[in-house]
Amino acid sequence: MRKVVVTGFGNVSAFGKSYSQIKEGLERRQNAVCYIKEWDRIKELNTRLAAPILGYEPPNSWSRKELRSMGRVAQFAVEAAGLALKDAGLYEDDDIVPNLRDGRMGVAAGSSTGSTDAVCSAVKLLLDMPSDFNANTYIKMMPHTTAANIAIFYGLKGRIIPTSSACTSASHAIGYSYEAIKYGMIDMMLAGGAEELCPSEAYVFDKLYATSCKNDTPHLSPAPFDANRDGLVLGEGGSMLVLESEESALKRGARIYAQVVGFGSTCDGAHITRPQSATMKEAMSLALKDANLKPSEIGYINAHATATKQGDIAESIATNELFGDNVAISSLKSYFGHTLGACGALESFLSVMMMKQSRFYPTLNLLNLDSECAKLRYLQDIENITTDYVMNNNFAFGGVNTSLIFKNYS
Repeated sequence: MRKVVVTGFGNVSAFGKSYSQIKEGLERRQNAVCYIKEWDRIKELNTRLAAPILGYEPPNSWSRKELRSMGRVAQFAVEAAGLALKDAGLYEDDDIVPNLRDGRMGVAAGSSTGSTDAVCSAVKLLLDMPSDFNANTYIKMMPHTTAANIAIFYGLKGRIIPTSSACTSASHAIGYSYEAIKYGMIDMMLAGGAEELCPSEAYVFDKLYATSCKNDTPHLSPAPFDANRDGLVLGEGGSMLVLESEESALKRGARIYAQVVGFGSTCDGAHITRPQSATMKEAMSLALKDANLKPSEIGYINAHATATKQGDIAESIATNELFGDNVAISSLKSYFGHTLGACGALESFLSVMMMKQSRFYPTLNLLNLDSECAKLRYLQDIENITTDYVMNNNFAFGGVNTSLIFKNYS
């Protein structure tokens, strides 16, 4: 079995694209949440809060031909993939390194859904309404639009793994890529996910009474683990990692950020939207077993923690039962909102960078811990923690649970 390392990161986020921009946003201790004025037209929608990428435009170098199959979610994913390739030293002279097109690199990516404006075009067609439906509409709306567009844009011919599993899309992509490389099926993978902001997704959570409606105080929400939280806030973005075998990375003299050492995934097999702490705990246990680590060796856990009562409580109980009450934990969704298909990669990236700098960011808006949450070391201020191992957990509708463990590489 081969060691699997991370050699590149690429992000398109509400705080920016470079790590320096994203870090500056984290250091400000203020999130990207704002009032979405255009949602006022949707009278049945209660929330007006989201964390959008303001003023996003795809790169000027992209041609009309390249863009025609990409909705906003695919644009996020493709741009993040290109940034990751550049960061890994695999993108030179405005093009991917030629030998990557021989099948040695694949793609794993997903999102909760494709572009919803394309879905609207299809619906209008079915309702015999004026529609701009064309040959590329389905490509924009299909669940694997992120993975397919990345592979096509960069000419990658290795295995493609679409991982559209809502909030675990990107973490599944990383986990499955890690396993494919570990067991010698492929040398390199682009892995991650993306999501575009749409009121239809906000409306889904609205109907579940799961969205924050603190519309007059956007920056005070979401508030994971806090007794006064009132629900999640949606965000958007794209995040991709370059994973490759250690042998491949060392051979080409690549910079190595971290090693992926553990992955665990389970399904609740119980309720479609009510999380189960027992199977959350099992996913973490499987990741620890895969990494051959004791719980005490994990120095920080990035929580999925979306600021919904049931989810926060179940996750805290699962974490406490496995790690005890002194493990450092925080939720980065308090900064970016819930980026759904992107969060597993974005939060993995940030967990690795925090580990490398021994500087860990707290959960924003956590002022009064919910008494029903299990006892943990909830970070409420920036802390300097030295550790060689971090865990990132993500959970999704359908009772889907994932856990990833990264080891510092030096």
